[in-house]
Amino acid sequence: MSEEDCGATFALPVAEDMQVVPVTIDVTDDAMSAMEGAMVNAEDGDVLVVSVLGGGCSGFMYDLQIQTRPEEDGWQFISCDGITIAIHDKDSVQLSGITLDFVNSLMGGGFKVINPNAQKACSCGKSFR
Repeated sequence: MSEEDCGATFALPVAEDMQVVPVTIDVTDDAMSAMEGAMVNAEDGDVLVVSVLGGGCSGFMYDLQIQTRPEEDGWQFISCDGITIAIHDKDSVQLSGITLDFVNSLMGGGFKVINPNAQKACSCGKSFR
């Protein structure tokens, strides 16, 4: 067999230590109203998943999605006036202590995350480090 035949490489998953903290979230009245409006057409058992994605001009971005309640281990669930917010353990350090707000502006409205854990936030408010 030539070197070319054996040259295929692949990567194995690497276990990494993950710090997990209990998540607390504050929700403003404006954000609560927006969540209630967004969840009107949701199915029974749907939750608002708040997560952290890589990207944006500062390194991380927030992601909020309504989806079916995750059944696998590794999730924390917070009940907020009948709406369940789900945070994955891998995001717990970055998201514990956040405040969810909703802002209306001339450029459009949307959820705003106020994060005391962020070292730096982008001026657009969509990304953080």
